[in-house]
Amino acid sequence: MVTLQLRQLTVPPGQRLLIQDVNWSEFEAILDELGEKRASRIAYSDGTLEIRMPLPKHEREKSIIGDIIKILLEELEIDCECFGSTTFKRQEMNYGIEPDECFYIQNHETMIGKDRLDLSVDPPPDLAIEVDVTSKTQLEAYTRLGVPELWVYEDTELKIYILQSGQYQVSATSPTFPDLPIVAWVSEVLEQSRELGRSPALRAFRQKIRSRSA
Repeated sequence: MVTLQLRQLTVPPGQRLLIQDVNWSEFEAILDELGEKRASRIAYSDGTLEIRMPLPKHEREKSIIGDIIKILLEELEIDCECFGSTTFKRQEMNYGIEPDECFYIQNHETMIGKDRLDLSVDPPPDLAIEVDVTSKTQLEAYTRLGVPELWVYEDTELKIYILQSGQYQVSATSPTFPDLPIVAWVSEVLEQSRELGRSPALRAFRQKIRSRSA
């Protein structure tokens, strides 16, 4: 048997590495070796570990979509706690996932001031974002985590998934923002950010929300 150290493996930007037959203790050891200050993202389900290295394009898009959500929450005066790319994992269910961005909204009060998560008592995030979902491992981990609303942006299109009876179903609207054309707005802001830049696009979006609420 050949044993490799993680530092011997290189995952190029935009690519992913799948490692099979990884038990829970090995998964925990890999997380410790990778550390918290890293660009890669992980997903783990039923012994399959996926390590992804995002492209700069991915990072821009997930950041802007996260900013869109923050603007909506702020302007609509909806309280939230943002947990970014926190690692969510639970041994009993044999999964682990790191969203691109995630938010506690309905359950925000429960998570105020929390520095550590215990998923045996803490709820999953109410809304998570993923850009370019590339594998079943990721979606299965979200299903087991029980995230009620998942936004997936891929190939210039946003899809909103709602967890119903243990499976994700595509929805035309967001339960968090039920009366707003979220899919169209996300596409519009991202397109404007490519033409005008991030800041002007987000300023214009914030003004649109304020004008709508006036």
